[in-house]
Formats: sequence, structure tokens, C-alpha cells
Amino acid sequence: MLIGMPNMDRSVEFISADLAPGDARASELDCRKLDVARIQSRQDPLFEPAYERLWAEFGAQHEMEQQDVIARRLDWHPAFAMGDYWLRYEIILVRQRGEFVATRDHTAVVVHRGSAAHAVVHLSHVLVDPAWRRTGLAGWLRAWPIQTARACLAVAGCPADAPITLVAEMEHPDARFPNRMIRLKSYEKAGFKKVDPDVVKYFQPDFRPLAEIDASGGPRPLPFSLIVRRVGREHEGTIYGQEVRDIVTALYQMYGSGFREQAMTGLWESLREYPAADAQVALLPPTK
Repeated sequence: MLIGMPNMDRSVEFISADLAPGDARASELDCRKLDVARIQSRQDPLFEPAYERLWAEFGAQHEMEQQDVIARRLDWHPAFAMGDYWLRYEIILVRQRGEFVATRDHTAVVVHRGSAAHAVVHLSHVLVDPAWRRTGLAGWLRAWPIQTARACLAVAGCPADAPITLVAEMEHPDARFPNRMIRLKSYEKAGFKKVDPDVVKYFQPDFRPLAEIDASGGPRPLPFSLIVRRVGREHEGTIYGQEVRDIVTALYQMYGSGFREQAMTGLWESLREYPAADAQVALLPPTK
């Protein structure tokens, strides 16, 4: 069920307090000439060019959903209610004098049961023009999704100060892939931590085209690491099993809204192997 009527506010704020601990220098970036827009509708003229940028980078590797899936997620604006979950998807596009600078997409998933509420933000894809790398812009791209979480919390009728967790699915570290290690090191320096993959075996859905999945005998979920930033709790070195389960359940609720049921069955079953609710799971440096 869609909640409310779309009220498009494309503005993005530069809130220094939202920056990750290791991204503080991003506040020194001169952003006055940057045009930062939130894409919240498939009718937005910026949608197709932003999607095409992401698809060109991630589509060939089967690391991104098809355009129709993404378009349906944009229809969630301002939020889509599904049981105890509220979902809101956005794309952010950064330009300078009309030229591409960066883009990212993400989904806020708010869980509201009884008096307790929290938000999980899935950091999907991010692409920065080479000329803008190591400028501090990446720090803002990691922080802006917090504003999406707050907007979704408001639509769901939840407190603005409810806990927020940013989570990225990333490949396991491997020195044979330098670009992968650079990405992991960037998140590590920012203050993100990795849920111990020896304890939590996380899998991402199979993004291949349906015909290819069927021809190969069925979906092949991919093993990934969970890289998290628990906003305001970045110093903590452990996480309880129940919180991990809640995070992954939120992600699978998001994926399940656009994937076939048989694509999700194995993923839901994998939760049975997760640690007990009161078990403490180590949070590790992403590069380890």
C-alpha cells in the first residue's frame, strides 16, 4: 500500500553531523557549484540518464536490477507499506554545470512493531566520476541516505531519532582484485564495519535475467559480506544475532517485493543458520 501522495522534494542537505566518523573531511569540499538532486519518480527526466550510468557500470556483471524493477521501486514514493515494513527508494544524481559527477541509489526500510522502530538503509550502487574521487564527495554519498531514512521514518509515523543502520553488500576481500580492496578500504576508513562472515553467511539474490536463471537450473544466490554503519554506535565492536537477523530480514523484504518467490526461498531458508538472538557477533574491519 502506498502511503500518502507524492510530494517531490528534490533538495539534498549537506548535514555534517551525518558524515561517518572517518568522512569528516568531506565537510571541507566546496559544494556550492554542485547540483544534487533526489530522483523519486520514474517520470523524472533525470531517471533514465542516472539509471543508464549505473547500468553501464554494474549491469553487465549482473550486479544491478533491471530498469522495470527500479522503476517500480520509485513508485513507492513517499513510502510503500508492507506489513510492519515501510520502504522508500531514491536515486541521487550529482552534476556540475550539467555534467555528470556522481550517482547512487539506496532503499530505506523502516520496521515498526509496537513502540519499537528502526530503519535499515540498503546502499545499493554508487558511481563517482574519476575526476571527483578522493575529493570528499564519497563521504557525502555515504551520508545522504540517512536523510532518506528520516523521511521514511516520518511517513511511517516513527520517532525521528529511531536507530538507523546503513548496510552495503560487498564482495569478500581478495588481494587479486585491487579495485575491490580499494572500495573496502574506503568504507573501513569511513568507520563502517563488517559482520563476521565466518558466523553470518549472507547471500544476495541472483540478478541475472530470468531466462538465464531458468536455463541454468534455477537461482544462484551470491555470497557477500555485510558492511554496516550503525549511526551513532560506530564504536561498538559487536552486534547481537537478533539485530543481524533484523537487518537481513529488512533487505530480503525489499528484494522480495521485486523478485519471484522461488528466487527468495533459499535466501529465507539461510536465516535458519544465523546466530541465536542473544549471541554476540564480532564487527571486523572490512578489509580483513
